[in-house]
Amino acid sequence: MPEPVLLKLGGSVVTDKRNDGIVDHAAIGGIADVLGASEFSGVVVHGAGSCGHPEAQRYGLARGVDRVSRAGIPVTHEAVASLNRAVVAALCGAGIDAVGVHPLAACTADDGRIVSFEEEPLRLLLGLGCVPVLHGDVVMDRRRGACIVSGDQLVAYLAPRLGLSRIGLVTNVPGVLDASGAVVPRISRTDAKALAIGASSTTDVTGGMGGKIAELLRLADDGIASHVFGADRLTDFLARRPHGGTEIVPEDA
Repeated sequence: MPEPVLLKLGGSVVTDKRNDGIVDHAAIGGIADVLGASEFSGVVVHGAGSCGHPEAQRYGLARGVDRVSRAGIPVTHEAVASLNRAVVAALCGAGIDAVGVHPLAACTADDGRIVSFEEEPLRLLLGLGCVPVLHGDVVMDRRRGACIVSGDQLVAYLAPRLGLSRIGLVTNVPGVLDASGAVVPRISRTDAKALAIGASSTTDVTGGMGGKIAELLRLADDGIASHVFGADRLTDFLARRPHGGTEIVPEDA
């Protein structure tokens, strides 16, 4: 059986980030077909893309929530939950026993960082051969009332706790790009200090590529490497072939 993988699908891959609320069913279906053919096992996490980031920005959820702005919680959650249903449906259609898991119901944050997650259901699902499918979400926060937890933060938090050491992040670019547009093949925490990364051109309340690297460096601090690559190289990653992307590595790797 293939080694379990924690696979993150970027919001820019599963939605059209140029238009609010547009799910890219063709892209999701293509990824599902690849995963089905590979007999994928593990966990899938997807970003929110245009199904969640605009709502979160509109209600200012990155700054927190109070009784006045609380309406942003159900609006934003429903946007990402609808995308999650589309991803789960595509995976099930490809023969994968996928189950949607919503962080809002399982996760607590403190000042924007996850402090607890009910992980046992994930372990039990994995033990049965099911594929939990999580997503960036609005979650309750002890200090802010509520906050946005990105799919990348979920990856960094859950991978070591679930014992998953093969981590892949599917993006709409070939990897992490430097200021000249070239793929950076390998990044450690020391390397990242000198790396110039462009900002996202679309609405992203979770930090874009810079936020992604920050989370993956946390994972590297736990001794776990991760891979960032283009959607067209997913088959290569799953087969452990060179994927032309970026590896985020522990400092002493």
